[in-house]
Amino acid sequence: MNTEQPLSKNLLYLAAGTAAILLIPFTAMQFTSEVIWTLSDFLVAGTLILGTGCAYLFVTRKSGTYAYKVAVVFALGTGFLLIWSNLAVGVIGSEDNPINLWYFGVIAIGIIGAFISGFKANGMVITLFAAAIAQALIAFVAIFGGYYQSPPSSVIEILGVNGFFITLWIVSALMFRYAAQKVTENLQPK
Repeated sequence: MNTEQPLSKNLLYLAAGTAAILLIPFTAMQFTSEVIWTLSDFLVAGTLILGTGCAYLFVTRKSGTYAYKVAVVFALGTGFLLIWSNLAVGVIGSEDNPINLWYFGVIAIGIIGAFISGFKANGMVITLFAAAIAQALIAFVAIFGGYYQSPPSSVIEILGVNGFFITLWIVSALMFRYAAQKVTENLQPK
């Protein structure tokens, strides 16, 4: 018995969820001057939320394993957080610091690696470890290249924020490794 929802119904839920999330800052804007979003802010946030949800639906549509789906959620969530924080305030200094553009390279590694590996769990392990290494290299360049000085971010802040994302990429990779092991175990004759 297949308990999967049709794709069109999932997309409808996803669109409704995105609208509900965007109502939060919209409502806050009605009651405080602390929250100031422009139309472009809503468009970027909506695209990011909806795009992440659609990516989840696309990647998991043929995978029935729970471990793989959790790994996908974790990887997409990490990418979402990296993009969101980078666009909102910047990872190093402000969002205007040019080194922050390099973090989109980390996202590109994830996207390109996912397509090259055919979204297979073993390939995603390599892809996410590569994302972690790229994130670490950006932190290294930021610290030893002096990018943290203008606008200022302390070395501790750079290490802490990048360490957080590196940890998330590694945990994602390990979750895909676990998902790959589960698939291998299920294929073994009993």
